[in-house]
Amino acid sequence: MNGAAGLPMTIPRPLPRDGDTFHEECGVFGIFGHNDAAAHTALGLHALQHRGQEAAGIVSFDGAQFHSERGLGHVGDIFSDQRVIDRLKGDLAIGHNRYATTGDTILRNVQPLFAEFSFGGFAIAHNGNLTNSSILRRRLVARGCIFQSTSDTEVIIHLMAISPQFDMVDRLIDALRQVDGAYSLVVSSNDVMVGVRDPLGVRPLVIGTLDGATILASETCALDIIGAKFVRDVAPGEIVVVDRQVTRSLRPFPPAQHRFCVFEYIYFARPDSISEGTSVYDARKRIGQELAKESHVAADVIVPVPDSGVPAAMGYAEQAGIPFEYGIIRNHYVGRTFIEPAEQIRHLGVKLKHNPNRAAVAGRRVILVDDSIVRGTTSVKIVEMIRAAGAREVHMRIASPPTTNSCFYGVDTPEREKLLAARHDVEAMRAYIGVDTVAFISIDGLYRAMGLPGRNNGKLYCDACFTGDYPIPLTDRDGGTAGAQLSLLAEGL
Repeated sequence: MNGAAGLPMTIPRPLPRDGDTFHEECGVFGIFGHNDAAAHTALGLHALQHRGQEAAGIVSFDGAQFHSERGLGHVGDIFSDQRVIDRLKGDLAIGHNRYATTGDTILRNVQPLFAEFSFGGFAIAHNGNLTNSSILRRRLVARGCIFQSTSDTEVIIHLMAISPQFDMVDRLIDALRQVDGAYSLVVSSNDVMVGVRDPLGVRPLVIGTLDGATILASETCALDIIGAKFVRDVAPGEIVVVDRQVTRSLRPFPPAQHRFCVFEYIYFARPDSISEGTSVYDARKRIGQELAKESHVAADVIVPVPDSGVPAAMGYAEQAGIPFEYGIIRNHYVGRTFIEPAEQIRHLGVKLKHNPNRAAVAGRRVILVDDSIVRGTTSVKIVEMIRAAGAREVHMRIASPPTTNSCFYGVDTPEREKLLAARHDVEAMRAYIGVDTVAFISIDGLYRAMGLPGRNNGKLYCDACFTGDYPIPLTDRDGGTAGAQLSLLAEGL
């Protein structure tokens, strides 16, 4: 295995992470049967950068051996040098963008993880979170397994190592039958690539083709960037096995009710992606339209909180018949290379990323549209900023129901007691944020925006962050083991 030569073991920390947002999960990508496999994987990871911005890695296979390049930082920081891509030889490659939900952000946790088995090399990239990984890890350590990372993904490798099965795919199935949680996996072994979704299909995974090569990716935007053709979604509980002769579909798990993460439509996915047959952009506009139907108030202008609030604000403006304006301008160049300001100006906070467009808001009644409220601290700063810019009234409309519960399925969220909606009713939240009114889309309104009659009258999404209805057992939490994803130490950041 080759290391990412010259890459730093730590990366600079841009700003204190206050937890006032949902942090993206992870992005996975794989391609088999293309001479430029590594280059296409790097491009796919570029398109999936929004899903994980702490680290990235690629493992390739050239028919004889595996090659690996992993590093901390953005995809462009790690794979912009053609010499790095040239080291990743072969027509099979898988890649991963990381946002830590379990395990610290250090190089040994960066995926794809790699192991040598009796059947050959094995690399794995994982989007999601295993909810019984701590219990399984303790059992495996007691049995003598030696872990090289603190990632929950490594549990799958050790379960495969002790499996009585011989074939790689059979070992993988044996391991996955023992885990609880949400996962979309892309794995590679000697001349084979495999894609897997958990039985409930919480996390996304799609199949594409390019010049005879087969592609697996978290979102369709990763296919678009390389000119690949979208084929279909990997079905919940499906295992897709790709080798040089054929692509096979296996269904080794009992059927279960599909519970795709509804927050993919609200925030996580890129708006130009198609998820589960639905345009993310169109879904967000419909959510905004439904929000306007439920909770409109007299106003002069609709202003999105960029960037994720933009499509919902457009839908709201269309439904309400009120002008849409960019009343907040986002600075897209505040990133990981930003040097933390001196202590005396650190209070600037949100102004590093957002600035009011005074011409659009001064003297007007403003409706701010955002995707969610987590702790509420950022909302407070944005409202103060809009009022300081001369807004006559400030109302806030949120394109998701109140976030009252933490996610344990691969999304980093604060502990429940730190969620604003878990501690306050709507009126108390209004007072805390400092707006004239605040309203959230109802859970039934969210389902109507997705084309369903209501939550109890159609298919269910995973909406546990709004309802507390966790569709997969929280084994570690309920067994007395704290959810590791909720206490990120971010060592090395």
